[in-house]
Amino acid sequence: MDRLAVIDDEARRFAEVLADADPRARVPTCPDWNAADLLWHLTEVHLFWAGILAGRIRDEEALATIESAKPDRPKTIAETLPLREQATRQLLEQLSELDDAEPRWSWWPPDQTVGFTRRMQTYEATMHRVDAELTAGRPISPISDEVAAGAIDHCVDVMWGWLEPWASYEPQAVIEFVADGSGQRWLVEVGHWSGTEPESGKVWDFPRAVRASDGEPTAKVTAPVVDLALWAWTRGGSVDISGDEPARAALDALMESGIQ
Repeated sequence: MDRLAVIDDEARRFAEVLADADPRARVPTCPDWNAADLLWHLTEVHLFWAGILAGRIRDEEALATIESAKPDRPKTIAETLPLREQATRQLLEQLSELDDAEPRWSWWPPDQTVGFTRRMQTYEATMHRVDAELTAGRPISPISDEVAAGAIDHCVDVMWGWLEPWASYEPQAVIEFVADGSGQRWLVEVGHWSGTEPESGKVWDFPRAVRASDGEPTAKVTAPVVDLALWAWTRGGSVDISGDEPARAALDALMESGIQ
């Protein structure tokens, strides 16, 4: 996969769609945002990660320097568009120069490398392009099967797997995802984590899923790979879900938590 080309193409399409959108239009897949918020979000994401890569940031304490360098948010979509283009260009320049194995900070503790940023930004740009099209009332443009399969991998291995160090995890079901037509399969353990946050005293109970190495699935989700990816990222997608009620309830809780 040419990830730089995917990020570039998706970010361009994203910006083209939002350029003509009503800035106040709500983003159906991220309802707290409007079209202007969505454009600014990807802009500041690309600025942030370009800064992480260029600044050789390797620990959380150094993040303040990246945040302090962020420009003020422009007042209009028209004013934001050139900044988005600049931000994406800076990110792509860094990714083109760096090897995946080079160490850099990320919010995902198991992977503190440039490679994490390259993968994350591939799927973030793709799914936010989908957000832009849905916001503008346009049909969703094609996603390649390779990108879609990678997006499912990233959901299973990263987006659903967060676990606070003070939390306890309880698995509830093993569910099989099947890409209809390609034969690709993902075995996924779905459950939830819970605990009390030490600093705030807040009690948490949150769904979680991880890749399963074994176990008999008690539910199955079947769809073409692109639909399966859109569904996993809560961007639509038509899927068929079968299986027992406890497994389906655990899956429903996972999907209701969403991915922004």
